[in-house]
Amino acid sequence: MARRRFAESLGLIILGSTILAFGVYNFYYLNNITEGGVLGLLLLLKNLFNIEPSIANIIIDGGLLLIGYRFFGKKFFIYSLIASLSFSGLYRIFEAIGPLVPQSNSMLLSTILAGLTVGIGVGIIVKAGCAAGGDDALALVISKTTSLHVGQVYLLTDIIVLLLSLLYLSVFDVFYSLIAVTISGKVIDFIYYRVNTKTDNGNVLGAISK
Repeated sequence: MARRRFAESLGLIILGSTILAFGVYNFYYLNNITEGGVLGLLLLLKNLFNIEPSIANIIIDGGLLLIGYRFFGKKFFIYSLIASLSFSGLYRIFEAIGPLVPQSNSMLLSTILAGLTVGIGVGIIVKAGCAAGGDDALALVISKTTSLHVGQVYLLTDIIVLLLSLLYLSVFDVFYSLIAVTISGKVIDFIYYRVNTKTDNGNVLGAISK
């Protein structure tokens, strides 16, 4: 039973990471759309300093997930680390392959697809019982140790990263990025709610940290 659950979780993590990496490269990076949190920071580092997201993601997520480990336990950390490494490897593969989606003349369509792919990818990873990235772990830790709600932490980090993104993006691009962030957040919330209804205590973290 334990092996079966692990195999199911691993399958969800790989599936979610594939969709996430596909969306970040084909819709976000190639259309100058950014995200909040670590994803937005990775794109910022790529565009300003040409630091490969696959490398930066391991370093940043690794540090933040170690913080999450202290609060949520070994299982959460291991699953989240697998998700982080999967995303990094798959992003590098998609980057090596090159664009797989014809570039659309509609920025709005690209923005919607960007938000949907990231939302679905992250949502599936959350369903597997872990954090999609270090920013998820950080938000949960800050929420646990302060009076801020998780949503408030996400909003704060998203605003900071998007403002920094003005260093390489136009106000027009950041506007569309805000749309993408909103869409991905709604999709993640929807999937997260469905996950919560299937746990014994109504809390994903409570279920995976046991």
